[in-house]
Amino acid sequence: MYIPTANVENRVSVMRELMVAHPLATLVTLGGSGLFASHIPMVWQEDGSEFGVLQGHIARGNAQWKDFVPEVNALAIFAGHQHYISPNWYPEKKVHGKEVPTWNYVVVHAYGPLRVIEDEHWLLAFLNRLTDIHEAASPIPWKVSDAPADFIEAMMHAIVGLEVPIQRLEGKWKVSQNRTESERQGVMEGLGKLDTSASRAMKSLVEDASAKKVSR
Repeated sequence: MYIPTANVENRVSVMRELMVAHPLATLVTLGGSGLFASHIPMVWQEDGSEFGVLQGHIARGNAQWKDFVPEVNALAIFAGHQHYISPNWYPEKKVHGKEVPTWNYVVVHAYGPLRVIEDEHWLLAFLNRLTDIHEAASPIPWKVSDAPADFIEAMMHAIVGLEVPIQRLEGKWKVSQNRTESERQGVMEGLGKLDTSASRAMKSLVEDASAKKVSR
């Protein structure tokens, strides 16, 4: 991934936080028919290694678990907050007009070998963990055990487990770090006026970047 120096994020804890907060990954592999991508929720797990391991599952009918080159690392892409940035928000636009639109975003790329897992005990433990994570905010969390055991068993026969031991992480935080303080203030004001959930999230990221610039 192309990452200008200003946009590099190499803190493992920060990248891990994004993967946990935005778990829907785009899993990309190389197979006999070329590149293949699946969009699946993945769970980050501590395993004693530097970066940890990603776990997920796909439908048995999805060819990706059969048609991939084991020697070529898989790529899991986790996209965080993103937002369009208008040139109208830059104060200098009124002076010389030499501004163009851009897009702010944060993203993590995780690379590692893809492992296919068909063990039923692993799958059941993973499904319980995945469900518990995403049901945690519910007033009455649904559990895998709420469904009939024979139904869950049949469902598990229709899926395949996946693991990606992370060997390399790349983080890109494109949140106006390359702009001047007045330009970042303009971006924050513009995002603030929109007052949507997406604009508020991006405004917070730009504020963090601006604070770091000032503290240096």
